[in-house]
Amino acid sequence: MSGPNTLMCPSADPDGAGAVVFGLIVGTPEAPETAYLEETQAVTPELLALADPVAPADMFRFGARCLRGGCAHWEAERAVCRFGEKTVRLAPAVVTVVPTCALRANCRWWHQEGMAACQRCPQVIRTGAIGHSEVRQAADPRVA
Repeated sequence: MSGPNTLMCPSADPDGAGAVVFGLIVGTPEAPETAYLEETQAVTPELLALADPVAPADMFRFGARCLRGGCAHWEAERAVCRFGEKTVRLAPAVVTVVPTCALRANCRWWHQEGMAACQRCPQVIRTGAIGHSEVRQAADPRVA
């Protein structure tokens, strides 16, 4: 069972606490999307090496323990992840049927935003160098 302290960030770094891979980045640099794995995979040096010559975050979607107050996206007053909230507000839905996701049961965004987050999640890419402008805007902690 998931509690507020065990929820996972679906846009984490590979070195985050309890990090797992739950998707592969496919598509193009202009229109990347996530292909979800049936099961999460532990982050290992061997797995990270598979991304070479690109950065692992350009190839994999990582989930890791939500840092809450240790993250620039956390709003303690309302106990919400602003990245998830802004993604739902700013980015268009890209799927009508939510994809099967091995992270969902423990996903901070799912618990916070529901299906609306899942309808936008396939376009979320960790790096700011590629992807949709609305997601890059949502990922910027300075944007309200």
